[in-house]
Amino acid sequence: MLNLILLQAETAAEGQAQGNQWTFWIMMILIFVVFYFFMIRPQTKRQKELQKQREEMKKGDKVVTAGGIYGEIKEVQENAFIITIAKDVTIKVSKESVFADASDIQQAEKK
Repeated sequence: MLNLILLQAETAAEGQAQGNQWTFWIMMILIFVVFYFFMIRPQTKRQKELQKQREEMKKGDKVVTAGGIYGEIKEVQENAFIITIAKDVTIKVSKESVFADASDIQQAEKK
């Protein structure tokens, strides 16, 4: 009789361990889904928009470099921009480090 009770308790403990294991995996999958929709997906969306914006930049656009240098695009090359930052002062900057000058956009919206 005692053996039967111990056998049933052991079987119940194994079933509970199996349930805990499934709960763990379900929680891990849910955490991954939350990370994907709240962190990974929006970041890739922003990167695609920024890449599209860089491809649309043309001569005469006002830009800001990642280093905080304001200037105007003088020439567009395959992987770089030639930017005029002062009279007779030009620099060559990688396309990945250039952003549209948001201050000009904000001033245009106020008018």
